[in-house]
Amino acid sequence: METITTPTGPPVAAAPAGRRRARLLAVLAATVATLVVWVVAEPIAGVELAVQGSGGDQSVTPVAVAVSTVVAGLAGWALLALLERFTTRPRAVWTAVALGALVVSLLGPLGGGVGTAATVTLVVMHLAAAAVLVPLLRRTAGR
Repeated sequence: METITTPTGPPVAAAPAGRRRARLLAVLAATVATLVVWVVAEPIAGVELAVQGSGGDQSVTPVAVAVSTVVAGLAGWALLALLERFTTRPRAVWTAVALGALVVSLLGPLGGGVGTAATVTLVVMHLAAAAVLVPLLRRTAGR
């Protein structure tokens, strides 16, 4: 945790508002990144983004992309906050878990994408989200 030395007393815990804002911006930036990939792929390049579902193929909509990215980002944020409370090395532990989660998340599009173009695009979306979330959330972590 960061500390601030005051001229009249001992160090006090830094206000977490800046950390919360940075984490919120990281989640929003990741969401924008995945939506940019969706826009380039679907309306511009004409890729039909679909995944295999239990009831047949399901279209990947921008709402689904945004909601999935926000949920993943908030989950990463929550895990980081817990690790900061209960571990001595939250940054290192969180980074390892986040990269492991990325690898596991790639199994979805690799096994469920409908067609090569959709599969590649979905993998790129996962990588785009991770490329934003991992370094930005990691930067906000306590040492």
